[in-house]
Amino acid sequence: MGKILTRMGDGSRVEMTAAEIQQDLEAAAQDAAERANVPSLTDDEIKYLLDLYKCKDRVVGVEEGKECCLTYDNMTSKIKRAHIPISKIQQLLLFERGLGADTLELAHIDYSFKQCKHVVQYEKPNMEQAVLQTIAPIFYGSMPNLGLYSVPDGPVANPGDMLPLGKIEESKEAFEQMAEYAIKDMVYVGSELYEKAGADGINFDTTAAAGDAEFYAALKAAEILHDKYPDMGIEMGMSGEFILGLHSEIEYNGVRLAGLYPQDQVKLAEQAGVTIFGPAINIGTNESLPWNLARSIVFTKACSEAAEIPIHANLGMGVGGVPLTLTPPLDALSRASKAHVELCRLDGL
Repeated sequence: MGKILTRMGDGSRVEMTAAEIQQDLEAAAQDAAERANVPSLTDDEIKYLLDLYKCKDRVVGVEEGKECCLTYDNMTSKIKRAHIPISKIQQLLLFERGLGADTLELAHIDYSFKQCKHVVQYEKPNMEQAVLQTIAPIFYGSMPNLGLYSVPDGPVANPGDMLPLGKIEESKEAFEQMAEYAIKDMVYVGSELYEKAGADGINFDTTAAAGDAEFYAALKAAEILHDKYPDMGIEMGMSGEFILGLHSEIEYNGVRLAGLYPQDQVKLAEQAGVTIFGPAINIGTNESLPWNLARSIVFTKACSEAAEIPIHANLGMGVGGVPLTLTPPLDALSRASKAHVELCRLDGL
């Protein structure tokens, strides 16, 4: 039987037989289903994914009529990676008018709310000018990045130093203090850019990278902003499929956050006032892309079915069945995008 050219989770090329790919698809789907306690993939869905990888076209696309819109994170740093020296506003114009972007996002190069609060007065004129020159909705994006609030970068004792010493309660208190600082910064930056500069919304990107306390902080910030500005767009993109319990007991609206999978994360995001939710399913670099994609589809499909708000799954470097590479290869990215849109009934990517 002929070999099928595909990739591993790190982007490296690999050849597999159809039987090997099917075995990976079935194993990964079962793994995800057991972890999140959600349905696995059907036989028809496994066949769909197998046919997708058997297709010899370098780039694939969704069927006509199944197109979806796209939202972006850290947009104004993407062109910098290509060493093209143009301004933030010119980059947004390039994305909108040259690349056909559905939404735009202004961002600071140091993509964390704690850092952005120091330059928000400089970001507001950029946002004002960008809004005047573009048509697509514009978000202001950044990361909660709770780690910046602990020593040596912030004022709070570092839980990472206390946990190995068995100082559990002190560590929990530190996480709670860090969360309060983060909430204030996120609300301040979001308010300034929305109320005074005309942004259409705010994007909490890579949420919960520092665990359950960071997820709590982002939910509370979203809740406050939604109460202040009911028409504000609030996008929340996650950092992984599973909320790490670094605090372990922190709750939001009576729900313990540690251990939540996407179908439960999105329900809390809805309660907080989030208007677009982005589940993120991590890549296993030592597993094949078929394995990674099947696993991502199971989590994302369950999230989409549970949601009442638009779902824009995270499909970028290292998440959503896309290899962990700075510039994802088109063969991998297009297959992951097509499968997510058509099997998970997504509103966007």
